[in-house]
Amino acid sequence: MQLTTSAPRAPALPFVGNWLHYMRDPLGLFSSAARIGDVVDLRLPKFTSFLCSNPLDINYVLLTANKNFVKEIFMRDLRRVLGDGLITSEGDFWRRQRRLAQPAFHRDRIRAYGAAMVDSAERTVGVFRPGEVRDLHCDMMRLTLDIVTRTLFSSDIGNRASDVGDAMDAITRRYSSPLFLALPVLGHLPLAQNRRFDRAVKSLDALIYGIIERRRAAGGEGQNDLLSMLLEARDEDGTQMTDKQVRDEVATLVLAGHETTANMLAWSFFLLSQNSHVDLRLASELKTALGGQLPTIDHLPRLAYVEHVVSEALRLYPPAWIMGREAVEPFALRGIRIPKGAQLYFSQWVVHRNPSHFPDPEVFRPERWEDGLAKRLPKCAYFPFGAGPRACIGGGFSIMEATLVLATLAQRFRFQLAAGERVVPQASISLRPRGGLRMKVVPR
Repeated sequence: MQLTTSAPRAPALPFVGNWLHYMRDPLGLFSSAARIGDVVDLRLPKFTSFLCSNPLDINYVLLTANKNFVKEIFMRDLRRVLGDGLITSEGDFWRRQRRLAQPAFHRDRIRAYGAAMVDSAERTVGVFRPGEVRDLHCDMMRLTLDIVTRTLFSSDIGNRASDVGDAMDAITRRYSSPLFLALPVLGHLPLAQNRRFDRAVKSLDALIYGIIERRRAAGGEGQNDLLSMLLEARDEDGTQMTDKQVRDEVATLVLAGHETTANMLAWSFFLLSQNSHVDLRLASELKTALGGQLPTIDHLPRLAYVEHVVSEALRLYPPAWIMGREAVEPFALRGIRIPKGAQLYFSQWVVHRNPSHFPDPEVFRPERWEDGLAKRLPKCAYFPFGAGPRACIGGGFSIMEATLVLATLAQRFRFQLAAGERVVPQASISLRPRGGLRMKVVPR
Protein backbone atom coordinates (compact mmCIF):
# COMPACT_ATOMS: atom_id res chain seq x y z
CA MET A 1 0.00 0.00 0.00
CA GLN A 2 1.21 3.49 -0.84
CA LEU A 3 1.51 5.45 2.38
CA THR A 4 1.12 9.21 2.55
CA THR A 5 3.71 11.01 4.63
CA SER A 6 1.18 12.76 6.81
CA ALA A 7 -2.48 13.07 7.66
CA PRO A 8 -4.44 16.23 6.86
CA ARG A 9 -3.75 18.83 9.52
CA ALA A 10 -6.17 20.75 11.66
CA PRO A 11 -5.76 24.52 11.15
CA ALA A 12 -3.10 25.64 13.63
CA LEU A 13 -1.34 28.75 14.89
CA PRO A 14 2.40 29.39 14.43
CA PHE A 15 4.63 27.97 17.16
CA VAL A 16 1.80 26.83 19.47
CA GLY A 17 -0.11 24.72 16.94
CA ASN A 18 -3.47 23.64 18.38
CA TRP A 19 -2.64 24.14 22.06
CA LEU A 20 -4.55 27.41 22.38
CA HIS A 21 -7.50 25.93 20.49
CA TYR A 22 -7.51 22.99 22.91
CA MET A 23 -7.28 25.17 26.00
CA ARG A 24 -10.01 27.55 24.79
CA ASP A 25 -12.51 25.05 23.34
CA PRO A 26 -11.50 21.37 23.16
CA LEU A 27 -14.94 20.26 22.00
CA GLY A 28 -14.86 22.79 19.17
CA LEU A 29 -11.32 21.78 18.20
CA PHE A 30 -12.15 18.10 17.89
CA SER A 31 -15.49 18.73 16.19
CA SER A 32 -13.92 20.94 13.52
CA ALA A 33 -10.96 18.57 13.08
CA ALA A 34 -13.27 15.62 12.48
CA ARG A 35 -14.87 17.45 9.56
CA ILE A 36 -11.47 17.47 7.81
CA GLY A 37 -11.09 13.70 7.65
CA ASP A 38 -11.20 10.36 9.43
CA VAL A 39 -7.60 10.73 10.64
CA VAL A 40 -6.41 14.27 11.36
CA ASP A 41 -3.04 15.53 12.60
CA LEU A 42 -3.37 17.71 15.67
CA ARG A 43 -0.43 20.05 16.19
CA LEU A 44 0.25 19.59 19.88
CA PRO A 45 3.84 20.45 20.86
CA LYS A 46 5.98 17.58 22.18
CA PHE A 47 3.48 14.98 20.94
CA THR A 48 2.61 13.54 17.56
CA SER A 49 -1.16 13.38 17.92
CA PHE A 50 -4.03 12.24 15.71
CA LEU A 51 -7.79 12.44 16.05
CA CYS A 52 -9.47 9.28 14.67
CA SER A 53 -13.21 9.57 14.10
CA ASN A 54 -14.16 6.56 11.97
CA PRO A 55 -15.66 3.71 14.04
CA LEU A 56 -13.74 1.18 11.91
CA ASP A 57 -10.42 2.73 12.91
CA ILE A 58 -11.45 3.05 16.55
CA ASN A 59 -12.49 -0.60 16.53
CA TYR A 60 -9.11 -1.56 15.07
CA VAL A 61 -7.17 0.21 17.82
CA LEU A 62 -9.40 -0.71 20.77
CA LEU A 63 -10.28 -4.27 19.76
CA THR A 64 -8.54 -5.80 16.74
CA ALA A 65 -4.99 -4.68 17.53
CA ASN A 66 -5.41 -3.59 21.15
CA LYS A 67 -2.17 -5.28 22.26
CA ASN A 68 -0.20 -2.88 20.05
CA PHE A 69 -1.28 0.13 22.10
CA VAL A 70 -1.04 1.46 25.66
CA LYS A 71 -2.92 4.23 27.45
CA GLU A 72 -2.09 7.73 26.24
CA ILE A 73 0.14 10.08 28.17
CA PHE A 74 -2.54 12.16 29.92
CA MET A 75 -4.25 9.06 31.28
CA ARG A 76 -0.94 7.76 32.57
CA ASP A 77 -0.63 10.93 34.67
CA LEU A 78 -3.68 9.69 36.61
CA ARG A 79 -1.38 7.10 38.21
CA ARG A 80 -0.60 9.82 40.75
CA VAL A 81 -4.12 9.21 42.09
CA LEU A 82 -5.18 5.80 40.83
CA GLY A 83 -1.87 3.98 41.05
CA ASP A 84 -2.05 0.79 38.99
CA GLY A 85 -5.83 0.46 38.99
CA LEU A 86 -7.78 -0.96 36.06
CA ILE A 87 -7.89 2.38 34.25
CA THR A 88 -4.14 2.99 34.31
CA SER A 89 -2.37 -0.41 34.51
CA GLU A 90 -1.11 -2.32 31.48
CA GLY A 91 -0.16 -5.76 30.21
CA ASP A 92 -0.17 -8.92 32.33
CA PHE A 93 -0.65 -6.94 35.54
CA TRP A 94 -3.82 -5.36 34.16
CA ARG A 95 -5.12 -8.72 32.94
CA ARG A 96 -4.63 -10.25 36.39
CA GLN A 97 -6.37 -7.31 38.10
CA ARG A 98 -9.26 -7.44 35.66
CA ARG A 99 -9.62 -11.18 36.26
CA LEU A 100 -9.67 -10.66 40.03
CA ALA A 101 -12.12 -7.74 39.93
CA GLN A 102 -14.53 -9.13 37.31
CA PRO A 103 -16.68 -11.25 39.70
CA ALA A 104 -17.52 -8.13 41.73
CA PHE A 105 -19.26 -6.70 38.67
CA HIS A 106 -21.13 -9.78 37.55
CA ARG A 107 -24.69 -8.88 36.61
CA ASP A 108 -26.22 -10.83 39.49
CA ARG A 109 -23.77 -9.24 41.91
CA ILE A 110 -24.46 -5.62 41.00
CA ARG A 111 -28.22 -6.22 41.15
CA ALA A 112 -27.73 -6.67 44.89
CA TYR A 113 -26.87 -2.98 45.18
CA GLY A 114 -30.15 -1.74 43.67
CA ALA A 115 -31.83 -1.17 47.03
CA ALA A 116 -28.94 0.98 48.27
CA MET A 117 -29.08 3.07 45.09
CA VAL A 118 -32.81 3.73 45.46
CA ASP A 119 -32.49 4.42 49.19
CA SER A 120 -29.81 7.05 48.53
CA ALA A 121 -31.94 8.60 45.80
CA GLU A 122 -35.00 8.70 48.08
CA ARG A 123 -32.98 10.49 50.76
CA THR A 124 -32.02 13.07 48.15
CA VAL A 125 -35.69 13.49 47.22
CA GLY A 126 -36.37 14.17 50.89
CA VAL A 127 -34.26 17.34 50.91
CA PHE A 128 -35.85 18.88 47.80
CA ARG A 129 -38.43 21.59 48.37
CA PRO A 130 -40.99 22.62 45.71
CA GLY A 131 -40.07 25.88 44.00
CA GLU A 132 -36.50 26.09 45.26
CA VAL A 133 -33.57 26.51 42.87
CA ARG A 134 -30.73 24.05 43.42
CA ASP A 135 -27.43 23.20 41.81
CA LEU A 136 -28.57 19.82 40.52
CA HIS A 137 -25.08 18.84 39.41
CA CYS A 138 -23.84 19.32 42.97
CA ASP A 139 -26.80 17.28 44.25
CA MET A 140 -25.99 14.44 41.84
CA MET A 141 -22.33 14.51 42.89
CA ARG A 142 -23.35 14.09 46.55
CA LEU A 143 -25.85 11.38 45.66
CA THR A 144 -23.48 9.27 43.58
CA LEU A 145 -20.76 9.68 46.21
CA ASP A 146 -23.19 8.31 48.79
CA ILE A 147 -23.98 5.36 46.52
CA VAL A 148 -20.38 4.53 45.67
CA THR A 149 -19.21 4.72 49.30
CA ARG A 150 -22.13 2.57 50.51
CA THR A 151 -21.67 -0.09 47.84
CA LEU A 152 -17.88 -0.09 48.29
CA PHE A 153 -17.52 0.19 52.05
CA SER A 154 -20.94 -0.67 53.56
CA SER A 155 -20.99 0.87 57.04
CA ASP A 156 -17.21 1.26 57.34
CA ILE A 157 -17.23 4.77 55.92
CA GLY A 158 -19.38 6.19 58.74
CA ASN A 159 -19.19 9.97 58.87
CA ARG A 160 -16.08 10.06 56.68
CA ALA A 161 -17.99 10.16 53.38
CA SER A 162 -17.63 13.95 53.33
CA ASP A 163 -13.85 13.50 53.61
CA VAL A 164 -13.93 11.34 50.50
CA GLY A 165 -16.02 13.96 48.74
CA ASP A 166 -13.63 16.78 49.68
CA ALA A 167 -10.61 14.77 48.53
CA MET A 168 -12.24 13.80 45.23
CA ASP A 169 -13.29 17.42 44.64
CA ALA A 170 -9.69 18.63 45.04
CA ILE A 171 -8.41 15.86 42.78
CA THR A 172 -11.06 16.52 40.12
CA ARG A 173 -10.31 20.26 40.16
CA ARG A 174 -6.66 19.50 39.48
CA TYR A 175 -7.51 17.40 36.43
CA SER A 176 -10.24 19.77 35.28
CA SER A 177 -7.72 22.50 34.46
CA PRO A 178 -6.99 22.68 30.70
CA LEU A 179 -3.64 24.26 31.51
CA PHE A 180 -2.57 21.31 33.66
CA LEU A 181 -3.79 18.86 31.03
CA ALA A 182 -1.96 20.72 28.30
CA LEU A 183 1.27 21.14 30.28
CA PRO A 184 1.70 18.15 32.64
CA VAL A 185 4.99 19.62 33.93
CA LEU A 186 2.92 22.17 35.90
CA GLY A 187 1.71 19.32 38.07
CA HIS A 188 5.18 18.96 39.58
CA LEU A 189 5.69 22.62 40.54
CA PRO A 190 5.14 23.95 44.10
CA LEU A 191 1.81 25.59 43.27
CA ALA A 192 -1.10 26.01 45.69
CA GLN A 193 -3.32 23.79 43.56
CA ASN A 194 -0.68 21.06 43.60
CA ARG A 195 -0.38 21.26 47.39
CA ARG A 196 -4.15 20.85 47.73
CA PHE A 197 -3.98 17.93 45.31
CA ASP A 198 -1.19 16.22 47.27
CA ARG A 199 -3.08 16.66 50.56
CA ALA A 200 -6.22 15.21 48.97
CA VAL A 201 -4.39 12.10 47.72
CA LYS A 202 -2.81 11.56 51.17
CA SER A 203 -6.20 11.99 52.86
CA LEU A 204 -7.83 9.49 50.49
CA ASP A 205 -4.97 7.03 51.02
CA ALA A 206 -5.23 7.25 54.81
CA LEU A 207 -8.98 6.61 54.70
CA ILE A 208 -8.83 3.68 52.27
CA TYR A 209 -5.84 1.98 53.89
CA GLY A 210 -7.47 2.38 57.31
CA ILE A 211 -10.62 0.59 56.13
CA ILE A 212 -8.57 -2.16 54.45
CA GLU A 213 -6.55 -2.70 57.63
CA ARG A 214 -9.69 -3.00 59.77
CA ARG A 215 -11.27 -5.40 57.27
CA ARG A 216 -8.16 -7.59 57.18
CA ALA A 217 -8.06 -7.67 60.99
CA ALA A 218 -11.75 -8.62 61.21
CA GLY A 219 -11.43 -11.31 58.58
CA GLY A 220 -13.96 -9.60 56.34
CA GLU A 221 -16.94 -11.27 58.03
CA GLY A 222 -20.41 -9.80 57.84
CA GLN A 223 -19.76 -7.53 54.84
CA ASN A 224 -21.39 -7.78 51.44
CA ASP A 225 -19.85 -4.94 49.46
CA LEU A 226 -17.42 -4.39 46.60
CA LEU A 227 -14.47 -4.01 48.97
CA SER A 228 -15.13 -7.44 50.47
CA MET A 229 -15.20 -8.91 46.96
CA LEU A 230 -11.84 -7.35 46.14
CA LEU A 231 -10.29 -8.52 49.41
CA GLU A 232 -11.56 -12.07 48.97
CA ALA A 233 -10.74 -12.43 45.27
CA ARG A 234 -8.17 -15.12 44.49
CA ASP A 235 -6.31 -15.71 41.27
CA GLU A 236 -5.93 -19.13 39.65
CA ASP A 237 -2.76 -19.73 41.69
CA GLY A 238 -4.49 -18.78 44.95
CA THR A 239 -2.84 -15.36 45.32
CA GLN A 240 -4.79 -12.28 46.39
CA MET A 241 -4.45 -8.56 45.83
CA THR A 242 -2.01 -6.72 48.06
CA ASP A 243 -3.27 -3.79 50.13
CA LYS A 244 -1.75 -1.46 47.51
CA GLN A 245 -3.60 -3.20 44.68
CA VAL A 246 -6.89 -3.08 46.58
CA ARG A 247 -6.30 0.60 47.36
CA ASP A 248 -5.69 1.38 43.68
CA GLU A 249 -8.88 -0.38 42.57
CA VAL A 250 -10.92 1.31 45.30
CA ALA A 251 -9.60 4.77 44.32
CA THR A 252 -10.42 3.99 40.69
CA LEU A 253 -13.96 2.93 41.53
CA VAL A 254 -14.56 6.00 43.70
CA LEU A 255 -13.36 8.40 41.00
CA ALA A 256 -15.02 6.67 38.04
CA GLY A 257 -18.22 5.68 39.82
CA HIS A 258 -18.72 9.05 41.44
CA GLU A 259 -17.88 11.65 38.79
CA THR A 260 -19.15 9.97 35.63
CA THR A 261 -22.55 8.83 36.91
CA ALA A 262 -23.23 12.22 38.49
CA ASN A 263 -22.57 13.90 35.16
CA MET A 264 -24.72 11.34 33.35
CA LEU A 265 -27.65 12.15 35.64
CA ALA A 266 -27.15 15.92 35.53
CA TRP A 267 -27.15 15.93 31.73
CA SER A 268 -30.23 13.67 31.67
CA PHE A 269 -32.22 16.13 33.80
CA PHE A 270 -30.98 19.08 31.74
CA LEU A 271 -32.08 17.42 28.48
CA LEU A 272 -35.46 16.50 29.97
CA SER A 273 -35.95 20.14 30.97
CA GLN A 274 -35.40 21.20 27.36
CA ASN A 275 -37.67 18.56 25.83
CA SER A 276 -41.08 18.57 27.53
CA HIS A 277 -42.53 15.87 25.25
CA VAL A 278 -39.80 13.47 26.36
CA ASP A 279 -40.37 14.38 30.00
CA LEU A 280 -44.12 13.70 29.62
CA ARG A 281 -43.51 10.29 28.06
CA LEU A 282 -41.03 9.46 30.81
CA ALA A 283 -43.57 10.45 33.50
CA SER A 284 -46.21 8.29 31.80
CA GLU A 285 -43.95 5.24 31.85
CA LEU A 286 -43.07 5.81 35.50
CA LYS A 287 -46.76 6.08 36.45
CA THR A 288 -47.62 2.87 34.61
CA ALA A 289 -44.58 0.86 35.68
CA LEU A 290 -44.29 2.00 39.30
CA GLY A 291 -47.76 3.19 40.30
CA GLY A 292 -46.26 5.51 42.87
CA GLN A 293 -43.97 2.88 44.39
CA LEU A 294 -40.20 3.17 44.65
CA PRO A 295 -38.40 1.37 41.82
CA THR A 296 -36.60 -1.91 42.42
CA ILE A 297 -34.40 -4.03 40.20
CA ASP A 298 -37.50 -6.07 39.36
CA HIS A 299 -38.99 -2.96 37.73
CA LEU A 300 -36.05 -2.51 35.34
CA PRO A 301 -37.59 -4.48 32.43
CA ARG A 302 -40.60 -2.11 32.61
CA LEU A 303 -38.43 1.02 32.61
CA ALA A 304 -37.24 0.74 29.01
CA TYR A 305 -37.89 4.39 28.16
CA VAL A 306 -36.03 5.54 31.27
CA GLU A 307 -33.01 3.57 30.07
CA HIS A 308 -33.41 5.03 26.57
CA VAL A 309 -33.28 8.52 28.12
CA VAL A 310 -30.02 7.57 29.84
CA SER A 311 -28.59 6.11 26.61
CA GLU A 312 -29.47 9.23 24.65
CA ALA A 313 -27.99 11.51 27.32
CA LEU A 314 -24.82 9.41 27.14
CA ARG A 315 -24.80 9.90 23.38
CA LEU A 316 -25.11 13.67 23.46
CA TYR A 317 -23.15 14.41 26.64
CA PRO A 318 -20.85 11.45 27.30
CA PRO A 319 -19.03 11.92 30.63
CA ALA A 320 -16.04 10.15 29.07
CA TRP A 321 -15.94 12.54 26.13
CA ILE A 322 -12.51 11.52 24.84
CA MET A 323 -10.10 8.62 25.20
CA GLY A 324 -6.77 7.72 23.67
CA ARG A 325 -4.03 5.23 23.05
CA GLU A 326 -0.29 5.42 22.36
CA ALA A 327 1.22 3.34 19.55
CA VAL A 328 4.00 1.05 20.79
CA GLU A 329 5.10 0.36 17.20
CA PRO A 330 4.69 2.26 13.91
CA PHE A 331 1.70 1.21 11.81
CA ALA A 332 -0.53 2.39 8.98
CA LEU A 333 -4.06 3.72 9.29
CA ARG A 334 -5.95 4.57 6.08
CA GLY A 335 -2.66 4.81 4.23
CA ILE A 336 -1.20 7.21 6.77
CA ARG A 337 2.03 6.49 8.63
CA ILE A 338 1.49 6.53 12.38
CA PRO A 339 4.88 6.58 14.15
CA LYS A 340 5.80 4.81 17.35
CA GLY A 341 4.82 6.91 20.35
CA ALA A 342 2.01 8.72 18.53
CA GLN A 343 -1.01 9.66 20.63
CA LEU A 344 -4.30 8.60 19.02
CA TYR A 345 -7.50 10.19 20.31
CA PHE A 346 -11.11 9.12 19.86
CA SER A 347 -13.82 11.53 20.93
CA GLN A 348 -17.20 10.16 21.93
CA TRP A 349 -18.48 13.73 21.71
CA VAL A 350 -17.62 13.71 17.99
CA VAL A 351 -18.41 10.11 17.03
CA HIS A 352 -21.77 10.07 18.80
CA ARG A 353 -22.85 12.99 16.63
CA ASN A 354 -22.15 11.28 13.30
CA PRO A 355 -25.32 11.76 11.19
CA SER A 356 -24.56 8.56 9.26
CA HIS A 357 -25.35 6.59 12.40
CA PHE A 358 -27.61 9.03 14.27
CA PRO A 359 -29.97 11.02 12.02
CA ASP A 360 -30.59 14.53 13.38
CA PRO A 361 -27.65 13.99 15.71
CA GLU A 362 -28.14 17.16 17.77
CA VAL A 363 -31.75 16.23 18.63
CA PHE A 364 -32.49 14.55 21.97
CA ARG A 365 -34.54 11.58 20.82
CA PRO A 366 -34.59 8.65 23.28
CA GLU A 367 -36.94 6.63 21.09
CA ARG A 368 -34.12 6.18 18.57
CA TRP A 369 -32.87 3.43 20.91
CA GLU A 370 -36.03 1.38 20.47
CA ASP A 371 -36.02 -1.68 18.22
CA GLY A 372 -32.44 -2.63 19.07
CA LEU A 373 -30.46 0.29 17.63
CA ALA A 374 -27.46 -0.53 19.85
CA LYS A 375 -27.08 -3.93 18.18
CA ARG A 376 -27.43 -2.51 14.66
CA LEU A 377 -24.78 0.17 15.01
CA PRO A 378 -21.24 -0.49 13.78
CA LYS A 379 -18.82 -1.33 16.56
CA CYS A 380 -17.50 1.84 18.22
CA ALA A 381 -20.14 4.10 16.69
CA TYR A 382 -21.43 4.38 20.26
CA PHE A 383 -18.95 3.72 23.06
CA PRO A 384 -19.74 5.76 26.19
CA PHE A 385 -17.81 3.27 28.34
CA GLY A 386 -15.03 2.56 25.88
CA ALA A 387 -14.75 -0.69 23.93
CA GLY A 388 -12.77 -3.89 23.72
CA PRO A 389 -11.05 -5.64 26.62
CA ARG A 390 -10.35 -2.28 28.31
CA ALA A 391 -14.01 -1.20 28.34
CA CYS A 392 -15.14 0.16 31.72
CA ILE A 393 -15.77 -2.73 34.11
CA GLY A 394 -18.49 -0.72 35.87
CA GLY A 395 -20.58 0.18 32.82
CA GLY A 396 -23.48 -2.07 33.77
CA PHE A 397 -23.35 -0.83 37.37
CA SER A 398 -23.50 2.78 36.17
CA ILE A 399 -26.45 2.23 33.80
CA MET A 400 -28.45 0.44 36.48
CA GLU A 401 -27.66 3.19 38.99
CA ALA A 402 -28.63 5.99 36.60
CA THR A 403 -31.88 4.24 35.62
CA LEU A 404 -32.97 3.64 39.23
CA VAL A 405 -31.98 7.12 40.41
CA LEU A 406 -33.64 8.83 37.45
CA ALA A 407 -36.83 6.85 38.02
CA THR A 408 -36.85 7.68 41.75
CA LEU A 409 -36.37 11.42 41.30
CA ALA A 410 -38.40 11.92 38.12
CA GLN A 411 -41.43 10.16 39.61
CA ARG A 412 -41.70 12.92 42.22
CA PHE A 413 -40.26 15.99 40.49
CA ARG A 414 -39.42 17.59 37.21
CA PHE A 415 -36.73 20.25 36.93
CA GLN A 416 -36.80 23.57 35.10
CA LEU A 417 -33.67 25.45 34.10
CA ALA A 418 -33.33 28.50 36.35
CA ALA A 419 -34.01 31.88 34.78
CA GLY A 420 -30.93 33.23 33.06
CA GLU A 421 -29.01 29.99 33.45
CA ARG A 422 -26.68 29.29 30.52
CA VAL A 423 -25.49 25.71 30.38
CA VAL A 424 -22.07 25.16 28.84
CA PRO A 425 -20.29 21.79 28.82
CA GLN A 426 -16.84 21.80 30.39
CA ALA A 427 -14.58 19.22 28.78
CA SER A 428 -11.98 18.23 31.35
CA ILE A 429 -11.36 14.90 33.05
CA SER A 430 -15.04 14.31 32.32
CA LEU A 431 -17.82 16.28 30.66
CA ARG A 432 -19.65 18.35 33.27
CA PRO A 433 -21.79 21.52 33.19
CA ARG A 434 -19.44 24.45 33.71
CA GLY A 435 -20.21 26.21 36.97
CA GLY A 436 -22.95 23.75 37.94
CA LEU A 437 -26.55 23.31 36.84
CA ARG A 438 -29.08 25.59 38.56
CA MET A 439 -32.57 24.14 38.25
CA LYS A 440 -35.96 24.82 39.84
CA VAL A 441 -37.66 21.91 41.64
CA VAL A 442 -41.24 21.37 40.41
CA PRO A 443 -43.52 18.65 41.87
CA ARG A 444 -45.20 16.27 39.44
